[in-house]
Amino acid sequence: MTAAASLAAGLGLSALRGATLAEVDAAAALQHRTDRKYLVPLDRARLLVDRLADSHHVLDLAGRRTTSYLSTYFDTERLGAWRAHVQRRRRRWKVRTRLYAEDGLCRVEVKTKDGRDATVKHALRAPAEGYGRLDASAAEFVDEVLRRAGIPVTAAALSPAAEIRYVRAALADLDHGTRVTLDGGLTCRHGDRGAGLDPGHVLVETKGGVRPAPADRLLLRLGARPVSLSKYVIGRSLLTPGLPDNDVRRLARAHFSTGGSPAPLFERTPAA
Repeated sequence: MTAAASLAAGLGLSALRGATLAEVDAAAALQHRTDRKYLVPLDRARLLVDRLADSHHVLDLAGRRTTSYLSTYFDTERLGAWRAHVQRRRRRWKVRTRLYAEDGLCRVEVKTKDGRDATVKHALRAPAEGYGRLDASAAEFVDEVLRRAGIPVTAAALSPAAEIRYVRAALADLDHGTRVTLDGGLTCRHGDRGAGLDPGHVLVETKGGVRPAPADRLLLRLGARPVSLSKYVIGRSLLTPGLPDNDVRRLARAHFSTGGSPAPLFERTPAA
């Protein structure tokens, strides 16, 4: 069974009502949002999905209810983005290229924080062959977004710093404009080193307004508590000896394992 099929079966996604990408984007695109993250055992994640079934739809792409993601993160030589997050600076940022593997779609994304600590995401469509690099148009886009956010970094100073892979299911409350994503099969890679999330756990993210959504309240009742976790930050922390990140390492030690390069999560299937 593939990682995608395993996640779909483990979460019981077939029991949910489906929604198209257009419907989800119209109701809950959420480029400006508050994110809350939880590391949840798979059995409790399935309970969450079951209890959200009356209010949420699952993103359904022509019968496919998960998507395989590849994300290459870019950072400065001195890991300025990583350090800004670990040190909880007000002006935090991330730059990445993201490939939606089954569909052969690629985007350049820049995430920043506003004055209220909410995440603001900016995205630019890119050709699939542009995944993993910043060409001239991508660099111009990155420079403009970071400049407007008051972050003194340019694309010329950035290089690939880590690749994160995972399989995602996305749920949306179409009436209230909030979303829940569930990520499984998460692996991190840099050079010849790799790390992975315990396969018995799922990373759940709620994406909505400042106030906790119904999904957050359900998670609390299921015994989950929010964690401060960035896929890029924890990946680099695990794969780079000597980084000053004790809080991240304590979290990682309980849920992640390190080793050689992880096996591919899927075979890339370009869109027809």
